[in-house]
Amino acid sequence: MSHQKRNDPVSLELLFEHSESGPLSSSLITEAEFSHEGAEISLTLSANSFSDVRARWNSIMRALIASEQSIEATDGGD
Repeated sequence: MSHQKRNDPVSLELLFEHSESGPLSSSLITEAEFSHEGAEISLTLSANSFSDVRARWNSIMRALIASEQSIEATDGGD
């Protein structure tokens, strides 16, 4: 197995389920390539370096956390 170097291209794929996947996926529109089907969200990040993908990952996580907190604050819109 080869070692990842700091400036090597990096790809990351995340697959998760959430009962409010529609509103959560809306928070990703400007952040990453993603697909939304049923309760499942799949997203892919690609960047030219590990530090770039890490920065994008952090932005995506902040967007998802903010969306989830908003959903919880409004009781899922019910």
